[in-house]
Amino acid sequence: KRSFLAPIILKLEGAMALPNLPRIATVSSRSGALRPPSAAALNLILRRSLSGITSSSPSNRPPVIASAAEVNTQKYSHSLSSLTCLLSNLSLLRNKHAPIIQPFSSLPPSHLLTSPPSEPITILTLSNLTDNPGATHKSRRIGRGIGSSKGKTSGRGHKGQKSRAGRGVHPTFEGGQTKFYKRLPKVGRMKNAKFKLELIPLNIGRLQDYVTMGRLKAERGDGVLTMRDFVRAGMFPASSVKSGVKLLGGGKEQLKDKLLIEVPWASASAIEAVEKKGGYVTTVHHNRLAVRAALKPEKFPPKPESAIGEGEKADVEDLYLLPKRARPPTKYMQYYTDYSKRGYLNPKVQLERKKLGLKEIY
Repeated sequence: KRSFLAPIILKLEGAMALPNLPRIATVSSRSGALRPPSAAALNLILRRSLSGITSSSPSNRPPVIASAAEVNTQKYSHSLSSLTCLLSNLSLLRNKHAPIIQPFSSLPPSHLLTSPPSEPITILTLSNLTDNPGATHKSRRIGRGIGSSKGKTSGRGHKGQKSRAGRGVHPTFEGGQTKFYKRLPKVGRMKNAKFKLELIPLNIGRLQDYVTMGRLKAERGDGVLTMRDFVRAGMFPASSVKSGVKLLGGGKEQLKDKLLIEVPWASASAIEAVEKKGGYVTTVHHNRLAVRAALKPEKFPPKPESAIGEGEKADVEDLYLLPKRARPPTKYMQYYTDYSKRGYLNPKVQLERKKLGLKEIY
């Protein structure tokens, strides 16, 4: 092989320009590793190389190197590197494990020159998706004979509370003595949770704005504004009213009209501002059932026609069989009997309401 290719190397020295030789080694499309070309491909490469050298070197040109100004150094170096790789690969064709030499100008990217992985590369699909080795283990079944080590009593022992179905003892059991959480006193919300009130704050200034816009009007015949009127005016939805509304004195300097109001709670400043304009505030207790009856009386059965008075315009509350109002709990009894709070159970408040021609509260 060396004696056959020696004239090629000599003619290369006198060549002015050589054609670009194709790559000697190719890259596998699957694994990314380099593989040697076939014998047919090498024969074709050799023919093209020889034809390119003879065509580019005239017979009358002496086999000497031309001057540096006339020689294209870039093409010369590239062709020399390609032909050197050709000779090296020809001598290594029979050795499959020998490395394949490539010219530096035709090397593949660096990530393709790495050695192939030690494990075969597989594509992850639903058919081969499994846990890592050791991540799971098969649980031991009980009651499958003595050979399973959990037969007969299945690890529960003989008789007793712990061997029965339901697994007996509660985690807080202390052998029969009073449990720890029952020995502690009731404090805070534990004691007063059932008396908690969820009240919606309502300022006097906002009330006056809705009256001025004409959106807030009394539905009852005596002209008293109730929580039903506030909901109908769009001040808040009926679903947000849990325990009632608390009247506050915010914006009291905007109050101009005479207002008659019935609410579950009211502040001292709000009561003073309303009464200064000639109005009146009454605080009335509402439990959950009374709130529902005040906001949506149509949810209750209607009264018979004989029970409705004729000749007088009946209010909405008089058209339905509403439940009797519950008495306030002991905790709030003092509030609704206090005159300064304008509680509806105070005798003086009841007398003043009668003078104003307001409906009695039962």
